[in-house]
Amino acid sequence: MASLSTHVLDTALGRPARGLGVTLERLDPAGTFQEVAAAVTDDDGRVPKATLSPDGLARGTYRITFSTGPYLQREHGQGFYPYAPIVFDVTEDQHYHVPLLLSPYGLSTYRGS
Repeated sequence: MASLSTHVLDTALGRPARGLGVTLERLDPAGTFQEVAAAVTDDDGRVPKATLSPDGLARGTYRITFSTGPYLQREHGQGFYPYAPIVFDVTEDQHYHVPLLLSPYGLSTYRGS
């Protein structure tokens, strides 16, 4: 089984994004996303694999959604992105790391290690 972790960095402040909500969902055969896990980033802006994939992830399509709006409002007074959904495929039994680089008016992601 695969595993998943994530972290969020606030590039405008140059520090981890603490207290940001994260939801992981899996696409079912009917084409609907079903929640797998939910968490909040820790002081280091991280959600460890033990939280997002405690029993492992089966191969399939997943959506990780970062609830960026409340965080951006709290830390910057405003922001452009209320949510940052990222859809990705788990195709192999290995570790996946999906980080988010965030600022009030920009975001970026990549497949990490």
